[in-house]
Amino acid sequence: MNGYFDHNATTPLLPEAREAWLRASDKHWHNPSSLYRDAGLASQQLESARERLGTLIGVEAERIVFTSGATESNNAVLATFPKDARILFSGIEHPSMRQPAWYWMGQEPSLPVGPDGVVDLAAAKEQIQAAIKDRPSLVSLMAANNESGAQQPWKELAALCHEAGVLFHTDASQWLGKLDAEDLGMCDFVTGSAHKFGGPKGAGFLVVADPTAYQRLGPRFLQGGPQESGRRAGTENYPAIEAMVTALETITPRLSQIQIDQSQRRDAFIDALRSRFDDLRVISESAPRLWNTVLMVMPAHHNLKWLTALSRRGFSISTGSACSSGKEGSSVVVTALGASADELRRVVRISGGWDTSAEDWQALAVAFGEVWGELNRGGRPQ
Repeated sequence: MNGYFDHNATTPLLPEAREAWLRASDKHWHNPSSLYRDAGLASQQLESARERLGTLIGVEAERIVFTSGATESNNAVLATFPKDARILFSGIEHPSMRQPAWYWMGQEPSLPVGPDGVVDLAAAKEQIQAAIKDRPSLVSLMAANNESGAQQPWKELAALCHEAGVLFHTDASQWLGKLDAEDLGMCDFVTGSAHKFGGPKGAGFLVVADPTAYQRLGPRFLQGGPQESGRRAGTENYPAIEAMVTALETITPRLSQIQIDQSQRRDAFIDALRSRFDDLRVISESAPRLWNTVLMVMPAHHNLKWLTALSRRGFSISTGSACSSGKEGSSVVVTALGASADELRRVVRISGGWDTSAEDWQALAVAFGEVWGELNRGGRPQ
C-alpha cells in the first residue's frame, strides 16, 4: 500500500531523474563556467537542458534562468521591480510571493477571490483598469492552488494584462507535472520547482519576460559571478538541472491518462468519505481542480489529531501548505474564504500522486472512518 498523500508538499524522486542525476554527477561534474574542455562539455549539456525545458513549456530557451526553486524564483520576480512598483496579487498566493511583496514593497493582497477559491476574473479586470493610471508593474496569479488544487484563470488574466500593457507572472509550481504546460510561454514570468514534479529539491527555474531582465537587478538579490548570462550569480547545479528536466520529460507524456484515472479515484474517495461524514466540506469543489487534490474541513476534531492518527496507520497527509504551517494558520485558502477559527482547526489536505492506486485512495477513506471512531471515543477536543 502507498500511503503517501502529500505530493503537493513534495514528490518522490522519479527513478529516471535519479539516474539522470547520477550520470551527470559522474560525467559532467565540472564547473560549466570554467574554460577547459570538460567544463565546456558540462556547459553544452547545461544549455541542452535549457533547450529541452523550453520545448516542454513552450518558451524560448534564452528566457529560462535556472534557480534553486520556487521561493528563489518568486522572490527574484519582485526583485526585478523598483520598491515603489505596483504589484497586484491574491490572498491565496504562496508565502514566497506574499511575504516578499509585503517585506520589500509593503503591499497586501488585492485581487479578489470568489467563494469557490478562484480569483474573480471580472473583478480583477476592473482592478487592473482602475489602477492603470498608476501603471501597475506586475500582476501575479498562481496557476493552480497548492492547498485546494483550484485551477486559476491564469491564461485569461495573462491576456487581460497584455491588453493593458501590464506584465504578468504565474507561479506554476503545482501546475507543472500535473497538467499541460505548453501555454506557459504566454506569461511574462513563470516559476517552476523540480521537487513538485519528481525532480530533486534545490532546483528550479524562472522564465523571464526579457532575457536581459536580471541584468537590472539591484543589491536586494544575488550578486556575484556572471553565470546564467549575468542574470543569476552562482555556479549552476547541472546534475540537479538535468534531473529536473528529465523528470518533466518523463511524466509529461503520461499526464492525459493520469488526469482521467486519478480524477475518478479522487472523486470516489470523496464519495466514500461523504458516506461516512454528513457534514464534510470540500473546498473549491465547484471549481476545476487538480486531479490529485482534496482540501477538506472535517466535521469535528483538530486536524493535528487527524494527521497523527492517520500517520500511525501509515498515511501521510497535511493540514495545508507546509510553508504556512505553524506560522499563518493551517490554510491560507480557507482563511481567504472567511472561515471561522474553529473551521481552520479542522482543515486537512490530501494530495495523491501519479501512481496512487484506487486501492490506496479507498484504504485512506477506510482509515478516515476508523480514526473518526477513535477520536469520537476519546471525546471532542477543545
